[in-house]
Formats: sequence, structure tokens, C-alpha cells
Amino acid sequence: MKHRTNYFLTICLLVVGYISKAQGGNPNKVEMAEVLHQNGKIYLVVLVLLTIFAGIIFLLVRIERKLHKIEKNRS
Repeated sequence: MKHRTNYFLTICLLVVGYISKAQGGNPNKVEMAEVLHQNGKIYLVVLVLLTIFAGIIFLLVRIERKLHKIEKNRS
């Protein structure tokens, strides 16, 4: 059973890799990034991504502190 699962996952990953390469064009040229950079909006995209990651880290730290407090009270 385990071999069948590994075989299935391998086939799925190979298909995903094949599909992603089938997009064509120049792999070194990213048109959307160039347009965003020309308009100066790439900085807005980076700011949004940094804000999202900072929020995730903040929530994880808060949850970790709460769990630590609960574990400390239980023992």
C-alpha cells in the first residue's frame, strides 16, 4: 500500500512539473514583475507581503505565549 502511495505522489509531482514547464516563453522574463516595477507598484506588493508575514509571525508568537502560560498553570 505504501509503495502505491509513493508511486502516485511521484506521478503527481512529475505531472505538475511538466505542466509548469509547458507555459512556454522565456523563463527569465517575468512580464508582470516588469510592469509592476516600471509603475513603482512592486513596492506596494512587497509591503503587503511583509505585512501579511509580520501578522502571521505575530499571531504565532501570541499563540505560543498563551500555550506556554497554560502549560505552566497545569503543572
